[in-house]
Amino acid sequence: MARRLHIVRHGQSTFNAAYAESGEDPMYFDAPLSPLGQRQVAARRTEWADFEPDLVVVTPFTRAIQTALGIFGGRGLPFLVDARHREMLGASCDVGRSPQVLATEFPDLDFSHLDDPWWYAPPGGADPFEIEPHAHVSARVDAFRSWILGRPEQTIVAVGHATFFMELSGHVMANCEMMQLDL
Repeated sequence: MARRLHIVRHGQSTFNAAYAESGEDPMYFDAPLSPLGQRQVAARRTEWADFEPDLVVVTPFTRAIQTALGIFGGRGLPFLVDARHREMLGASCDVGRSPQVLATEFPDLDFSHLDDPWWYAPPGGADPFEIEPHAHVSARVDAFRSWILGRPEQTIVAVGHATFFMELSGHVMANCEMMQLDL
């Protein structure tokens, strides 16, 4: 059975804004949305007010959660936090926070099933910025696609990140862009 997957890249984060200005990693761990990102999310909430997916799947990164809740929150839609489609670790913003901290900040979402850490952290790795190998990301893309195909919902929104979605779709997405994929 075909699944209709709508992928949504998070709104602009504070990391995205600082990096665009300096070209250097600003060392913003798990960066939240910037003021522009918040405006992007508000605009999409209005544009997509009548869109009713069967499930919203969001990564545990703060910028993705803020985007998902900002667009689809308060509408009675089911949400699932899942790390399969998290961003490839390549910068400070791709280092997450513990499920316990996230649960305190976002009490309406369930983080109890997540590993700690849930982001890329190779065993024995001393450097929190060890770049995630491309083969690892490709394997996660395949696992995510298979997982989505096994879900009972017909229309799913996945809120996530640029590199992962580029690997999944072949398209470079702008902040707060939505793209439909028929799997």
